[in-house]
Amino acid sequence: MRGVLRRVTWGLADQAVTSLVSFVVGIVVARSLGAVEFGAFSLAWVTYGVAVNISRGMATDPLAVRFSGVPHTVWKKAVASSSGTAIAVGLVTGAICVAVGIALGGRPGAAFVALGLVLPGLMLQDSWRFAFFASGQGGKAFLSDITWAAALVPLLYLAKHDGPSVTKFVLAWGAAGIFAALVSGLQAGVVPRLFRTRLWLRDHRDLAYRYLAENVTISGAYQLKMYGLGAFAGIAAVGTVRGAEMMLGPFFIVLSGIGLVAVPEAARMLRRSLRALRAFCLLLGSAQALAALAWGLGLILLLPHAWGHVVLGAVWDNTEPLLLPATLSVVFASFYTGASAGLRALGVARRSLKAQLWASAAYLVGGVGGGVLGGALGSAWGAAGATFVGAIVWWCSLGMGIRERRHEAEPEPVGAAGREEMPEMRST
Repeated sequence: MRGVLRRVTWGLADQAVTSLVSFVVGIVVARSLGAVEFGAFSLAWVTYGVAVNISRGMATDPLAVRFSGVPHTVWKKAVASSSGTAIAVGLVTGAICVAVGIALGGRPGAAFVALGLVLPGLMLQDSWRFAFFASGQGGKAFLSDITWAAALVPLLYLAKHDGPSVTKFVLAWGAAGIFAALVSGLQAGVVPRLFRTRLWLRDHRDLAYRYLAENVTISGAYQLKMYGLGAFAGIAAVGTVRGAEMMLGPFFIVLSGIGLVAVPEAARMLRRSLRALRAFCLLLGSAQALAALAWGLGLILLLPHAWGHVVLGAVWDNTEPLLLPATLSVVFASFYTGASAGLRALGVARRSLKAQLWASAAYLVGGVGGGVLGGALGSAWGAAGATFVGAIVWWCSLGMGIRERRHEAEPEPVGAAGREEMPEMRST
């Protein structure tokens, strides 16, 4: 138990730094550029989320499932391949972003071009974090993100005071992440092997491609919702929704921090028993959901209106009504992360993919449909209802996955086969 608490503590500390970085960057950009350019920055931000989820599905999710707690020499060899795969993902997605940015033009296009330039390094930095947690070295992941935060301070200052633009802010954020990736590589003592990407995907294709599809549906549904909201309600509405998410950002420290260690810990629980796995997943989801509810209600009931203006500036007026549905979305999402961790620990990628497809489809329909009917507020309520549906789907899927594993583990009745094969003896 002490080891679990130590690993979870490092996960929370690491994610605290990551979430703080995201929060501070968002606040600085929102106050420096206004709603329209902040909307363009938000589109680049959610696109980065898509790239991260592609990288995790192909590189670090298989690493967490199959190389958590293995001998150090085995871990290093696996990390060399997984980190090389992450760089490959960054190169491909970065090239696509640059091409899309050139085609779009304007402020959104500039943001996409800048993002494409820094994506390979950002994918590498994210892969180091998951590699460290897979081996129980959460302190090294924490140091990596502290390095990122420290490097951001002078870079954000330069971007803000030397003719602020969305391009400069994206480049400043990305350059700091690349510096952190280099420091992490020195900590790991591992050189990424880009040319092992094909071998890594071949060896782990049973997990990688299904986790890729699962992760892409997560971020893809969110991205398409934001694109749809921008198309039907305007770019400023995208910034409004992002503003509500940022106010809940400190809670994502808990949600994402525990998520870093959830799959490795669930895999350890599975080695004990299926009952231990189920109890762990229920405790994990319930604790996160209650924490999310407490944080959201605290914002709604206790945060003075003037303080919201201090944080978000002019964006706050349209963001404040979105806090309740945004809180409910996070509560429901927090609850089903426990089930998601359990399914991944079971290694039933087919069942977890099916659950994610249903949940993402509901989220996309709810978020875009609500945006068409009611703008940013309608999108927030639609997303909240869809996330509730997603929680039901995930927990039902975990129950079926556990029943399947229990059935596989049950021994066949000893006399059954013998009775079928042995001819009946008759008295003469």
